Amino acid sequence: MYSYLALGDSYTIGEQVSSKDNFPHQAVALLHQQNIEVADPVIIATTGWTTDELAASIREHNIQEKFSFVSLLIGVNNQYRGRTVENYKEEYGQLLNTAIAYANGKPEDVFVLSIPDWGVTPFADGRDRQQIAHEIDAYNAACKEITLAHKCHYIEITQSTRDNGQKKEYLAGDGLHPSAKEYAVWAERLADEVGKTLKK
Repeated sequence: MYSYLALGDSYTIGEQVSSKDNFPHQAVALLHQQNIEVADPVIIATTGWTTDELAASIREHNIQEKFSFVSLLIGVNNQYRGRTVENYKEEYGQLLNTAIAYANGKPEDVFVLSIPDWGVTPFADGRDRQQIAHEIDAYNAACKEITLAHKCHYIEITQSTRDNGQKKEYLAGDGLHPSAKEYAVWAERLADEVGKTLKK
């Protein structure tokens, strides 16, 4: 039985959807369909968290066990609060090292999802959508560079959020967070990568 630790923010807990519909639980269900037995995910994530807040909570949880694989999705709240990409790079790099440590020191068992673009959603009405997209791109460029340098997996989901961010069926009731349907896109990409890695 494989174990799974999911680290993140509102996009990981699945704000406004049931827990079974967030992307970690949907990914586990898809892995079961591949006959890969994975326990329910252990999730450390809360809506609104930045990189430093996630790091602080990981320390508070003080989980001693190691996991078969780890997912990490963090940074949108850093961008939302106007923090610099340089600050993100430093704190994200530390978080990635923590994720690798939880994956038994194996970077190939860490799966990073790119940061969604909330600027396309109805929630962002009246804001500078182009500026948000530009900043999200800068964050993701830093995220990808650091992730690949650490030899972890980088899974692109940002374009999907841009393609679907105005479609009601892909959004939760708040007009900001994804619905189960959007999380299914992420879960499929994650489960594909995890499945290939675990079968090696």
